Amino acid sequence: MPLISTQPDYAERDRTIAVNTYTTVLRRERVPHALFATYWRDVHGPLCSRIPGLAWYVQNHFNREQDAHLWPEIDGIQRFCDYDLDGGVEIGFASAEDQLIFNDACSLLFADEQNMFAATVAYALPKGSTTFVDRSRDPVPNGDDGLDRIHVHLGASHKDADAFGARIEKLARHLAGEAVVLKLRLHLPDRYDNAKPAPPAPDVAHDVPPERELVAILELAFATPLERRQFYASSTFKTATQDLGQDVAHATGFAVSGVYTYVRDKELTLAGLRGSRPAQLIEQIGAVNQTGEDVRTLIATGEIPSRA
Repeated sequence: MPLISTQPDYAERDRTIAVNTYTTVLRRERVPHALFATYWRDVHGPLCSRIPGLAWYVQNHFNREQDAHLWPEIDGIQRFCDYDLDGGVEIGFASAEDQLIFNDACSLLFADEQNMFAATVAYALPKGSTTFVDRSRDPVPNGDDGLDRIHVHLGASHKDADAFGARIEKLARHLAGEAVVLKLRLHLPDRYDNAKPAPPAPDVAHDVPPERELVAILELAFATPLERRQFYASSTFKTATQDLGQDVAHATGFAVSGVYTYVRDKELTLAGLRGSRPAQLIEQIGAVNQTGEDVRTLIATGEIPSRA
């Protein structure tokens, strides 16, 4: 069962992430999805978690076949063409200085991307992202928590980044004010520049077509798909999206099959330390001994802490 409540709002806990990136990922065509997802979670994830400077690292895995109604048709707005993804990643920092520390060491991480990714595009969020509402109690989800989670990617209809951003923020505030919306996190990245491909991972594509240079991402959660679709049919949603096509030309929704948190507030989660699936096994069997500081130290350093 999802850990939700209609009253507490935990949005404030995300404000420690001053600088963020949102990276779209596409798996290599000949890598089976199950192998890709396992490798990303349990091999690549713990590697990334240990790169110095990190304060925040979350993998959002997408399900391409879950739902055909993730985002409704809106006048003047069409789906992105040839836009399939297998996930979206947040890598965040408590300061710009910490990001520089990460960047100096991340070649170890980027060398691994070619093993499972065909394309990755890191959108820069130098002012961070904004969580408008979050009613999930768990600060470090590691799997499918039962919520109906989606990421909606929106592409600007013009080149005015300020006007586009203002319209998306207005939309986000309107949606976040509705009780049916259990989570709304907004990413408004800088315009992507193909001349400066990011991340600089070898043998992985990092370019985008013009319609995906200036984008916004809405991270949404509902209790069920039924409540989501009822909300889309409501007068409230129609009011919030009225004339949205003046600033938005493209929109595509992606269903989230699982959220995996490896680092929060500069601390490794159990998934970050051990891998996502081992962390789930430890939780399911109730292995309290595996969560003690002595075991964490042993796994992290190879040394048994002194008992003196």
